[in-house]
Amino acid sequence: MKVVWRIVDLLVAGLLIYAGAIKALDPVRFAMDIDNYKILPWPISVGLAFYLPWLEIFCGVALIFRFLYRGGLSILGALLVIFLAATVAAKVRGLDITCGCFGHASQGWSFSAHLTVDLVLLALVVLLLRARTASSKL
Repeated sequence: MKVVWRIVDLLVAGLLIYAGAIKALDPVRFAMDIDNYKILPWPISVGLAFYLPWLEIFCGVALIFRFLYRGGLSILGALLVIFLAATVAAKVRGLDITCGCFGHASQGWSFSAHLTVDLVLLALVVLLLRARTASSKL
């Protein structure tokens, strides 16, 4: 069973490192994607556009090397919850947004596709946290 959880670790880490790298390579585009949600002022969107991709990359690396593992999973879980809430709020307000999660690769995705990917990622993060907690109690 440990092998299965390790594979899930690596898959989640790879996705997050990829997503972070795409956004880190074009922070201006990512700032515009954040601004599309119409939740934060532009200067904060710009700051987040430079910070969040590296946080995702760092958390993905934490999953791969098992250094600060629980912290990485906890941060990723929090980021996913915040993103899901922002996405649903934008949809409720009638905003037609492109999330920018995976750069240009995700621009053609529908709202339900974005929601599905993020819910699956969140479920995997929660399962990894629970598996880690259960194994540390043994």
